[in-house]
Amino acid sequence: MNIGIGLPASIPGVKRELIFDWAKKADAGPFSSLGIIDRLIYSNLEAFTTLAVVAGMTQRISLMTTVMIVPLRNAGLLAKEAATLDSLSGGRLTLGMGVGGREDDYRAAPASFHNRGKHFEEQLTLMRRIWSGEPVDNDTGPIGPVPARQGGPEVLIGGYSPTAIRRVGRWGDGIILGGSGDPKVAQQFYSVAEESWQAAGRSGKPRFVGCMYFALGPDARERGGSYIRDYYAFMGPRADFMANAFPTTPEAIQQAMTSFRDIGIDEMVFWPTIPDLNQVDLLAKLVS
Repeated sequence: MNIGIGLPASIPGVKRELIFDWAKKADAGPFSSLGIIDRLIYSNLEAFTTLAVVAGMTQRISLMTTVMIVPLRNAGLLAKEAATLDSLSGGRLTLGMGVGGREDDYRAAPASFHNRGKHFEEQLTLMRRIWSGEPVDNDTGPIGPVPARQGGPEVLIGGYSPTAIRRVGRWGDGIILGGSGDPKVAQQFYSVAEESWQAAGRSGKPRFVGCMYFALGPDARERGGSYIRDYYAFMGPRADFMANAFPTTPEAIQQAMTSFRDIGIDEMVFWPTIPDLNQVDLLAKLVS
């Protein structure tokens, strides 16, 4: 099982120097990916812009959206941006994609919230067409550049329902589960992805990626929990539950790694909740 680490780009007030140092340290360490969370109505850094910046200062590590809320964006432009980033990063881009569930993001975009699932599927179809080099339609030519990865960047479908996960068979290369806490639940969702994959007549098996918050060091629970409560304030009392549920000790993180490794997950991305560079070192010790 590979271990990725998220960028602290979703933590309000994070400094540019920390983003740069974090990315370079992660690239030099044992991590497989740099992940980034997407949201509109919050004081976070925009996902694609941030990944484009860190792509120029890293050499090895994959760049992953975990996940991007695709229906907030224009599909043609997003396809071009993704192909550009994939090309300039040497094929290191992985797109975790989903529809999200916060209506305020859609009001701000603006975009339609209530048909977002259908719109997402239309966007996925168009982006796959663009990345393959085909014309957009009978009256509109192809959009470049050619992605570094044939057929476009790797696409992982995210979501919290069987309907969302069944999109993997037709449009995705795998599944990504944000906020993974229960390996049994994650395994059930992966079974849905496998069923859709087989129904689509595809060979091999879909990739299996999970994401989980973490914090380490003195007062980790309090410091990391403060961010969780703020980010998920819209969820009411559940934000307190989440702030008390994520791993904040080496033992808890190692147990999480073992539990998810045992169900066959391919990669686990740990999202930071404390904007301190020592979080990279502390997690790296557990990985190596």
